[in-house]
Amino acid sequence: MTADGLVDYEAFARAPSFQRYLDALDAVDLGAMDRDERLALWINAYNAYTIRLINAHGERESIRNINRTLGILPGKGPWQERMARVGGRAHTLDEIEHEIIRPRFGEPRIHFALVCAAIGCPPLRREAYTGDRLDEQLDDQARRFLLEDPSRNRVDVASRTVYLSPIFDWYREDFPVGDDGLGRYLAEFFPPGPERALLESGRFDVRHTEYDWSLNGRG
Repeated sequence: MTADGLVDYEAFARAPSFQRYLDALDAVDLGAMDRDERLALWINAYNAYTIRLINAHGERESIRNINRTLGILPGKGPWQERMARVGGRAHTLDEIEHEIIRPRFGEPRIHFALVCAAIGCPPLRREAYTGDRLDEQLDDQARRFLLEDPSRNRVDVASRTVYLSPIFDWYREDFPVGDDGLGRYLAEFFPPGPERALLESGRFDVRHTEYDWSLNGRG
């Protein structure tokens, strides 16, 4: 994995330790964990099984090519494949995100941590999420996603325009309501300066950037 979050899928495919990690996810006792430990585990599981899905299908262009509709034959898509085993139960990636993580934890920062194998996603972290450091890790992921790549997110002070990833449109109900509420929320992750001041003011236009579905693979 590179510093900017690109993934060496071939290395994961070859690593016995990765399969052992997936086996450990299947055997985990969720009931023995506190809230932050459970959330960290579900984020790790989503990201790990996304890598497993990509390698299981040998996909190297885009996750959207997996189980796609061909002609008149409908495909179930990559997020509906029941292959993610956690705590002795099999889940789809959609179930993990939309039926477990989002409704049970109510944590907007998960959208800066869940990595769907696309360039447009947040960068994959080079360490696992842990319960005791989860708050710190999610804050760091938010800053990385919002500040490091202007093709995803940027603040144009001159035009009073905030360009945001489509993630903020797709999951708008997970974030504070209205441009002013969202602006104040995002401002928390910006350093002091004109960009932060504009966000805090709530007086800006929002436009969404293009989402790049190309695989977030290295090389």
